[in-house]
Amino acid sequence: MSKCITVDYQNHPTKALLLGSGELGKEVAIELLRYGVDVTACDRYDNAPAMSVAQHKAVINMRDGEALEKLIREVKPDYIIPEIEAIATETLIKLEEEGFNVVPSANAANITMNREAIRTLAAETLSLPTSPYFFASSVEEIEKNIHKVGFPCIMKPIMSSSGKGQSVLKSEADIEASFKEACVHGRGGMQRVIVEGFVKFDREITLLTVSAVDGIHFCEAVGHHQVHGDYHESWQPEPLNEEMLMEAKRIASGVVTALGGYGIFGVELFICGNKVIFSELSPRPHDTGMVTMISQDQSEFALHVRALLGLPIGKITFYGPSASAALLAEGKGTHIEYQGIDKALAVTPSSQLRIFGKPDIDGERRMGVCLARGKSVDEAVENAKKMRSQISFDIK
Repeated sequence: MSKCITVDYQNHPTKALLLGSGELGKEVAIELLRYGVDVTACDRYDNAPAMSVAQHKAVINMRDGEALEKLIREVKPDYIIPEIEAIATETLIKLEEEGFNVVPSANAANITMNREAIRTLAAETLSLPTSPYFFASSVEEIEKNIHKVGFPCIMKPIMSSSGKGQSVLKSEADIEASFKEACVHGRGGMQRVIVEGFVKFDREITLLTVSAVDGIHFCEAVGHHQVHGDYHESWQPEPLNEEMLMEAKRIASGVVTALGGYGIFGVELFICGNKVIFSELSPRPHDTGMVTMISQDQSEFALHVRALLGLPIGKITFYGPSASAALLAEGKGTHIEYQGIDKALAVTPSSQLRIFGKPDIDGERRMGVCLARGKSVDEAVENAKKMRSQISFDIK
């Protein structure tokens, strides 16, 4: 049966509900609009980036199951698209069982936001290579099992936003303070952590993997530089020999197939010598994948929307060495001026800039992204960083 999208804004149009309306959600909304889909952008705060382009908006605490269910029943979306982790996934599971369509699936959203569930799936169910690990719910339990991973090691909350509550343990003296820090950032005050053996990796990559009606597709591997768990620069292609690339694709396709559903998955992998080790996964566009807005004919957002709408992906055309540099600002205020944009765009003929349109800032916040190409990956990265250096902020 042929795929159908209905454009009729008064009588039962094809509807999508975005749960999370930041910079990634904004690009997803734009791609949905290209297909005539009626979009409701939801977030915990008003004037989130995607709200500036969607036809409708909603402001709720998406961790509140009752509020989330009420919104979904009011909107009656054909597609529920989680774009962040802080969502009452148990509500999504319940509504999916009733017939609502969660993308890529409620199960994928639930498992991947829980480090215990996704690690158990990868390591124990699928037998994929991972770092050594154990789970614990108390300081005493950690002390009892720490010999399984040794020092140094990494402690993370089972459920938290990216990078939050994560710390490195160098000795037993660090356990108690790190456990308390993890519990502060754990979702809903959850006092459970994963303790991972320290992997001496050479590189960390993201393999954007698309599950669609016409099969599994891969983008060029994305390399990236992170600071305190947040990405600062990313680039394509991250060079991998044929054997390692095949292993990365095997791991990614295995876990994506197990989770099920259509959409793009950001599969994070460690490269350790000639070994590839599974790290984490997001069932949605990945922040490091913003480089695809300049590196290929279909960005990760375009690929995500095509896949979730049940449309074929076809061929992904890669344009060549490309890079992104996150545009970070620091300050406090709601009046934000971006200065030096003309100089940034003059760095190379290919230079592009995305300003996310976030309504305020309090501390450090990612406000945009610089995009550039080059004759090599190194040149592309330098071009993107040079663009970033040209931009300053006046915040009031």
